[in-house]
Amino acid sequence: CCLRRAWWRVLSTGVAPSSAAMELRQLRYFVRVVELGSMSRAALDLDLVQSALSQQISRLEGELATRLLQRSAKGVLPTEAGLAFFREAQLALRHVEQAGRAAQQSRLSGSVSVGLAPTTAAVLGVPLMRAMRERYPDVRLHMVESLSGHLSTMLNARQLDLSLLFDTHPARRWSVMPLLEEKLYLIRSRATVAPRTPLKVRMAQLKGLPLILPTGPHGLRSTLDAAFARARLKPVLAAEIDSLAMLMDAVDVGLGATLQPWAAVARFADAQQRFHLAEVDDPQVRRLNALCSLSDDELSPAALAARVVLADVARALVREGRWAGAALHHDS
Repeated sequence: CCLRRAWWRVLSTGVAPSSAAMELRQLRYFVRVVELGSMSRAALDLDLVQSALSQQISRLEGELATRLLQRSAKGVLPTEAGLAFFREAQLALRHVEQAGRAAQQSRLSGSVSVGLAPTTAAVLGVPLMRAMRERYPDVRLHMVESLSGHLSTMLNARQLDLSLLFDTHPARRWSVMPLLEEKLYLIRSRATVAPRTPLKVRMAQLKGLPLILPTGPHGLRSTLDAAFARARLKPVLAAEIDSLAMLMDAVDVGLGATLQPWAAVARFADAQQRFHLAEVDDPQVRRLNALCSLSDDELSPAALAARVVLADVARALVREGRWAGAALHHDS
């Protein structure tokens, strides 16, 4: 009776009487030992070292505070308590298998609209699509690449479910989670810079340098305008271009320099040969990437799942060093 109460507590809460979590693998190990009547044969069948299997069984007995197996030279037999536990463990494992089959037969489906700025899409786009296909193959992604100002408008108009944005001021009823910060770089054509040009630059050194930047309504330009104001510097604008591809083409042929995160050159396989990047040496000159979405009560289950996947993929890219110049936000 006490064992049954303890077991049902495990089933309902996942916590054994000793407050340690009882793992499904312990149940599988125990059931296999009883079925084969031998610790050594069970260890071989489970591809485990016998001492590791014995330790898991002992831990299980400790959590339940009762002896489950009677060990002898001929093998092992379940005690009376062990036999009762064996029947319940078999039932629990069958339920787990049935739950897994039900989950596979009722896979998450639907459509999710995701907005990414061109720089972000260059790094995050394909990894996100791959991760969604692996985790939720029946969810269809609608990917939108546009400048952050346009994405903000689309999110407010509910034309997007979620987006990575740099300026969250237009938010209405958004859910906003700061995700990562990117360093900004002075990016120039290698043909226009001298050998051994420093890899860091201060804002004051940009005085008089022709720059090619996006226009005012977009998140990066807001960050840069604030940086210029702090430095009491008026930028020299060679051009304003609201297309990353066209902007980088202009930089590539030497029409001016630009201030962008590393992601701006991520689509260039030969970026090191074509561009010179100098980090802006100012801790305040960073681009914050915030994961923004409609409020939770407006998101479908598919969109809620996609939001989790997007955050997971972005964090993994940063941790693995595949998103150069990016660091996780301290709250993410």
